[in-house]
Order: sequence, then C-alpha cells, then structure tokens
Amino acid sequence: MVFDKFIDLTSSIPYFDMAAVVQLTDDSRRTITNQLYRWSEAGKIIQLRQGMYTLADRYRQVTLSPAALANNLYRPSYLSSHWALSFYGLIPDAVPVYTSITTRTPRQFNNHFGVYSYKNIKQNFFFGYHETLIAEGVVLLASAEKALLDLFHLTKGEWDPYRMTEMRFQQTDLINRDLLQSYAARMGKPRISRAVETWLQAGNDEGSVEL
Repeated sequence: MVFDKFIDLTSSIPYFDMAAVVQLTDDSRRTITNQLYRWSEAGKIIQLRQGMYTLADRYRQVTLSPAALANNLYRPSYLSSHWALSFYGLIPDAVPVYTSITTRTPRQFNNHFGVYSYKNIKQNFFFGYHETLIAEGVVLLASAEKALLDLFHLTKGEWDPYRMTEMRFQQTDLINRDLLQSYAARMGKPRISRAVETWLQAGNDEGSVEL
C-alpha cells in the first residue's frame, strides 16, 4: 500500500493498532508489519507501544489527547494518583508522568507523548472514576477523592503528618469529605483509613493542608 492511501484510511482516527489496519486494508499481516516498520523509521508514523501507532502530526487530521491515550494504551485503566491530583489542583506541581490504575500487571510505556505508568490494584478497588473531556479527548479520570485514596494505597508506608506536609496539598475544599470516608470504608484497608484521618485533621479553613 502506498502511504498516501494509508493516510486516507487513518488520518481521521487518533491512533490505530495492527487489528484495525488489517481490517482497513487487503494486505497480509506480514506486509503490513513491514510497512509500519518502514514508515515508523521514516518518521511518518509514531509507535505508541508495541503494535499501536498514530500518524505523525503533519498527517493526522484529528487531535490526539495524551490523557485519553493513557486509557487506550493499556485497558482497563483510569488516570489517578499524582497526575489526577495535579489536574484538580490539589498539589502544586505539574506531573509529567501519566499515572493510571489498572487491574492488570503493572506496566510503563514511554513514547512521543509522554511517560505512561500503570499501577495494579485489586478488582474491588477499581471504582471511583468518571468520563471527562481533556484536550478534546474523553478520559476516564478518578474523582479527586479516589485519586487521593489511590495515592495513599499505592505508596508504601504510613501517611503521617510530616509526609502529608511534604505533599503540599492545596485547595482541599474541593474534596468531599463524606465521599472520601465512604470510599475509604469501601476499600476496607486500615492503613488507608488512618491516612484519611490524618489528612482530614490536617485540613484548615483556607483549603490547604498545613501541619
């Protein structure tokens, strides 16, 4: 297949995998594999992970949302923890790593759009997320409350007052405290419940955590 034809077939989708290309063309899987490799080496397409690609920016007609890509690189998953807390403004620093939660084996992918890290949790902890629009992409994102709990759960050790201070939490009035406690009870982990109590005790009327 000539590349101009391939552009016609794929320029209106943000990314594609081998299965999609096989369905779009009459070429054999071996031929497609060789073509994708050559086009990737030439900078015409960008490899996102093994078997998953997007057209280079100059050929693609649709916006690729790096946050939405996080959901699609490794499924099922939703964005959470540090990245989500930064998105909500609950921590002051920009977070370059797209941290996601998954029920599958932990993985990390580095590509043209960023670093994508996937942390494993149990199936019954996989809740507390919703769809939201980020950079023209529909993204599965943890609620602010669940992002905080995922952080507590996935980071080893106790969340004492000193550790809370190091995180420099801000705008804590965005957190629904009843929902936070309800989610913590649903997870049923004493360490998470202790972290929540420490976090709640640290809050103040100005909406930041100061200890």
